[in-house]
Amino acid sequence: MASAAEQLAANINFGALSKATELKKRIWFTLGALVIYRLGTYIPIPGIDPTVLAEFFQQQAGGIVGLFNVFAGGALGRMSIFALNIMPYISAAIIMQLMTAVSPKLEALKKEGESGRKKINQYTRYGTVLLAAFQAYGIAIGMESVANESGPAVSDPGLFFRMTTVITLTGGTIFLMWLGEQITQRGVGNGISLIIFAGIVANLPSALATTLELGRTGALGAGIIIGLLVMAVAVIAFIVFMERAQRRVIVQYPKRQVGSKMFGGESSHLPLKLNSAGVIPPIFASSLLLMPLTVAGFSGGGGPDWLTQLTALLGHGQPLYLTIYMAMIVFFCFFYTSIVFNPADTADNLKKHGGFIPGIRPGANTAEYLNYLQVRLTTVGSAYLALVCLLPELLIAEYAVPFYFGGTSLLIVVSVTMDTVGQIHSHLLAHQYEGLIKKAKLRGRRG
Repeated sequence: MASAAEQLAANINFGALSKATELKKRIWFTLGALVIYRLGTYIPIPGIDPTVLAEFFQQQAGGIVGLFNVFAGGALGRMSIFALNIMPYISAAIIMQLMTAVSPKLEALKKEGESGRKKINQYTRYGTVLLAAFQAYGIAIGMESVANESGPAVSDPGLFFRMTTVITLTGGTIFLMWLGEQITQRGVGNGISLIIFAGIVANLPSALATTLELGRTGALGAGIIIGLLVMAVAVIAFIVFMERAQRRVIVQYPKRQVGSKMFGGESSHLPLKLNSAGVIPPIFASSLLLMPLTVAGFSGGGGPDWLTQLTALLGHGQPLYLTIYMAMIVFFCFFYTSIVFNPADTADNLKKHGGFIPGIRPGANTAEYLNYLQVRLTTVGSAYLALVCLLPELLIAEYAVPFYFGGTSLLIVVSVTMDTVGQIHSHLLAHQYEGLIKKAKLRGRRG
């Protein structure tokens, strides 16, 4: 984030920000929407004992429930109206992307342009409602089974509690989906990403305070804490560098003569990102690996012996956990990249528009060359993702650091920051161009 902020300061004239009225309105709208989201994470669902709930989530801190609680900004741990956060929408969007790759009808719909995109978005919303209702019902059933020495977590279990929980949590997810779309249209940045960003960053102060408290009590040495802070800055700079890395493939367009004039002949470039899959591979890998740990936590230690042994082997920092985690990140990197980037389609589009890569024949040879490049870029990108995501796991296992702000969370925060900074920069440039055009028109009238 520091590197992104330095770049923003270097490229943007902040004096122009005070004059950009439209951009200021967008920024204030974004901040207001995020404040509404944070307030909603503290409105609890009625009928749940907060003391029993807090004890349960302390036991589930290392499972998939703890992971989703991080993304929800603590809303799941408080069992608020936004407990599901925006995760059902993200899951539905990923499912639609995968379905588009395997369903000819959806693929044809995607190629229809704006109208097709609107239909796919509508299908995604329907899927969000179904997933949110299913997950909300699962949460209601799960909460009814939670109890400790003080009593059950749900004071009055039954059909009424389940219905109200499903309606409340589903409505909260739909509201966040709408709020994210409003931020994207009227604010700055991608609304869905900013909601996740706000949830992760909101818990950062408490995590830092806990780490410093461990240093004060002597549980962590001062050298370790300083090393963690220096390493965090270095990892952020590394993520910024790798996320911006791309291979620019030169694309040449032939010259053509129209009448007595020559057109074309210019060259462009096709950017191939080093990490085309984004943060999807770590999220998928973490969710699948933490599933046995979560099931064991819900069973309260009363599950079968094989589940207990598997949970022990898949604990944080265990060799089997780290090996499978790294392998799954690499697999999902290649799998998701093959979904979002199709070399054959790209080669066909270049051929239709008359573009070609110098030294490579159009058509099948171009597709083969792009696939050759993408495989090598994805290999490096998957290694980078595995390194960033395994580093906090090793630290937690070695030093028992309660510093969750790493791996997937750090990738999301840095990526969203870079995207938002880029959009602010674009708005300021557009404002400066508008000012220059107005000045040119005024001079033309005076002349």
